[in-house]
Amino acid sequence: MDVFDNNQYAHDPRNDFLNWAAVDAGTFDYAADAWGYTVGAAVERYQGPWAVRAGVFDLSNVPNSEHLEPGIHEIQGDLELERRHEILGHPGKLMVTAFESRGRMGLLDEAVASAQATDSPADIAATRRLRNRPGVDVNLEQELSKDLGMFARVGKDSGNVEAYEFTDIDRTVAVGLSLKGSRWARGDDTLGVAGINSGISAARERYLNAGGLGILVGDGQLPHPGPEQILETYYSAALCAHAQLSFDYQWIDHPAYNRDRGPVSVFAVRVHAQL
Repeated sequence: MDVFDNNQYAHDPRNDFLNWAAVDAGTFDYAADAWGYTVGAAVERYQGPWAVRAGVFDLSNVPNSEHLEPGIHEIQGDLELERRHEILGHPGKLMVTAFESRGRMGLLDEAVASAQATDSPADIAATRRLRNRPGVDVNLEQELSKDLGMFARVGKDSGNVEAYEFTDIDRTVAVGLSLKGSRWARGDDTLGVAGINSGISAARERYLNAGGLGILVGDGQLPHPGPEQILETYYSAALCAHAQLSFDYQWIDHPAYNRDRGPVSVFAVRVHAQL
């Protein structure tokens, strides 16, 4: 994520949004260990207003593991096309990011069928075979005025294969604004707001309802599925040239895609300092 799916208004959880579906496209199941690191290589080329970048990275040895796959036998390929532009003198860019993971992943419908045959909770690990999991997202970054910018992301990935590294999202839409504090004489402060709508496939709904567990979600059942809807806002105040204090609030409806849960409020305070 240091190389792909960048957006100056929503990509840095140290300083802007905290929700994962705002930091990146929630469907971008980027290669990483459980701590977010990997090894690999990337190249990029700039030509006028265009840029293209490609990379190959190592997956973890099993989904969301602390350990990368030794020998790089499970990998992800990433490809991104970027077009920079100006609208009424304000810069912006549009990016399309595609990935395809090749690893030992489980098939959701197969896990559900096995659970029904054995009258037991769905076990995705028992269905893991070498499979591919593709996905794509569109990422817009646009300055609206010198102190106001907006971002938008739309993403989709394969809905019948288990999520491997990032989070349990099969489709997502995120839109937000970022306002600098120059209007109230706090030019190094930032106010942000974002709305996010994330969903899962019918196959993932059946899997979770059968007792399956994802990377981050799983109640043991999901009789009333629905989209997870999030409103997040933050205010980042510059304490000095090298430190920021942020206050963050998230309102989450249907958490973990369960209409029987929520809404939930999440409050956060964040301090970031660097030299």
